[in-house]
This record gives sequence, structure tokens and C-alpha cells, in this order.
Amino acid sequence: MAEEANNCSNHLQDLPKVLVLGPPLSFQFLQPLYSHKFNFLKPHLSDFSLQHFINHHHPPSILAILCGTKFSVTADVLRLLPSLRLVLTASAGTDHIDLSDCRRCGIQVTGVGALFSEDVADMAVALLVDGMRKISEADRWLRKNNRDNTPWDLFPLGSKLSGKRVGIVGLGSIGMEVVKRLESFGCIISYNSKHKKATVSYPFYDSVVELATNCDVLVLCCALNEQTKHIINREVILALGKGGFIVNVGRGGLIDETELVKCLMEGEIGGAGFDVFENEPHVPKELFKMDNVVLSPHSAAITVESFMDVCELIGGNLEAFFSNKPLLTSVMLPK
Repeated sequence: MAEEANNCSNHLQDLPKVLVLGPPLSFQFLQPLYSHKFNFLKPHLSDFSLQHFINHHHPPSILAILCGTKFSVTADVLRLLPSLRLVLTASAGTDHIDLSDCRRCGIQVTGVGALFSEDVADMAVALLVDGMRKISEADRWLRKNNRDNTPWDLFPLGSKLSGKRVGIVGLGSIGMEVVKRLESFGCIISYNSKHKKATVSYPFYDSVVELATNCDVLVLCCALNEQTKHIINREVILALGKGGFIVNVGRGGLIDETELVKCLMEGEIGGAGFDVFENEPHVPKELFKMDNVVLSPHSAAITVESFMDVCELIGGNLEAFFSNKPLLTSVMLPK
């Protein structure tokens, strides 16, 4: 028995080391599929500090990190790993990774690319339809009032989606999937993005305020970075108007959440659908009391099908990296 345990330990030591930080939710599925190929180091199961844990596992031998969105891979973390050459994240967003320092240190970064785009777009449209047609509100109302035989015509009317002017903030892979779905509703599309897209004919606005002024709905699909933090501020919200609706499936920090909550309370905007929040897992308590908002626990990308796809992609990137082959989904690092 002891000899078998020693053989197992020796086998692990021979495998490429991958430091798991977070860990991402998909790791529970990934580990049993790839534990025979990689030695996953799991500091979250240790009582040691991260630095102590890393020092215990010989830092120069750790070439890769796998992380989730709940763990920030900062410059301080990178400095603990002198031989690090790859950071993998099980997410489309990379705002939890210091990309500038990765570039400076010659560290490659991979995300999930467009893998989640369809699922996130589905959620964006679901939040929009739910909010405008008051589906969740109607469900709550009926459960509460039907026992008293309250007349159904007392429930307030919702708004139609067809024909609405929808502005997409961030016309990347997720934004384009949202557009594809909303076109079938007869929505009128325009957008704001980092650059005007030569391949699309939708009206482009280089100002989010101007986009909001000309739309009934804003759907946020862009990445969070220094340029996009609080891109939705009070000026944008007021430009959208009292009947306007905002859906956020990007990152919580895209919105000045304090101002949006205030505008919702003051009736300066019609409603909102949130899959993400500025200080997760904290959700402003005021939102729980509002019937004109729809809330989701950052689950837009999480489907049964996508979990296995993510595992295969992460495993494929690890195999490519340790075989000196091109990565499957490299993230472009800032210059």
C-alpha cells in the first residue's frame, strides 16, 4: 500500500504543474478528465498562505496557472512564480488578470474565446423579454394574488419588444449573437464599440450618451477595462430616458451601480436586467424590492453543455502549451 502511494506521488511529480487559483467552477469537471496528464496544485485546499504553498512546491517548476473570475491574478501573484509562462482563465472576461504585467513578463493568456457567446446572448435576450413583458413580476403577482381571486386585469401592462431601438455596447462575438436574436423580434439595432465595424451596416455611435439618446434599450456586452469602467453613468441613464431599459451581461463594473439604483428608485429609467454586479456576490438590497428589475446570479455562461466544452478547451490549451504548439484561444495582450 505504501509502495503504491509512493508510486502515485512520484507519478504526480513527473507531470507538468498547473497552479489552480479560485478555483473556477468548471475545475470539478476538469480535474478527473486531466489529472493523469497534469499535476493540479490546489492551494484552496491548503491551510498555507498562497506564498507559502507556492514556495513548498518549488516555484521555478510551475509554468501555468488556471484561474476563475473570483481570483485576481495580480502583479504580486505573478512575482511569486519566476518561470510562469501561461495563465488560463475559464471565462470570456479577463479583467481579473493583470494583462499588462503578463505581457511585460512574457506570459501568455488564454480565455474561452467565443465559447460562451451564444449562451450569454440567450440570457441577455431572456432578461430583456422578462423585464419588458414583466414575466417574473407576473409570476410573483399571480402567486400572491390568485389565492384571493384578484381580478387579473389589475396586473400592469408590459411593453412589446418588437420594433424597439436597441443599442449594443460592445459589438464583439456576444454582441453579434445578441443582434442575431433581436433582429428576429424586429428590433432596430445600433451600436457603440471600440472601433466601427466595417463588416456591419448598423448605425455606429462613438459616444454611449449619443447611443442612449437614440435608443429604448441598451445591452452591455463589452469587456471591463480602464476605458469601459462606469461607461454607463448617470448622464447615459438619463439620456436613455424614463421608459428605457438596460441589460448587463458584461461585467458589473461597466455600470455606476450606485447611480443606476438611484435612477431606478427615482423613476428616471424604466427597468433593468442584471446578470452581473459591481461588487459580487453583493447585490444592492434596494434591487430586491423593485418589480422593474430582473436579477440573475452571474449565470449567463453557465449551462450543462458549456461546462464540458470549457473543460475540453482548457485541457486542449494545456496540452498545446506543454507540447509547444499554438494555443487554441490566445488573449491579445495590451501594448
